[in-house]
Amino acid sequence: MDEQANYERARKRVEEIKGFYTHLAIYVLVNAGLFVINLVTDGGQYWFYFPLIGWGIGIVAHALSVFGSGWFWGPDWEERKIKEIMDKDRQA
Repeated sequence: MDEQANYERARKRVEEIKGFYTHLAIYVLVNAGLFVINLVTDGGQYWFYFPLIGWGIGIVAHALSVFGSGWFWGPDWEERKIKEIMDKDRQA
């Protein structure tokens, strides 16, 4: 591949990751606001967790689409963890 194609692929990947983190930040802020509103306005009934769970499913789906299904405990994670443990052992 040429340099321009590599750059475009990397730029697209960065935009995908940035989009996910923006989505996650909005999720946290909005749901924190809904939590506060629920506590202030409604004495005994808690409804804030309905959008929290529903939107949370969307966040997980977005994470899987951006990072793939193996991003948490996939082979890359295993290699990083092995390297991390070996580095700690060398320092000890």
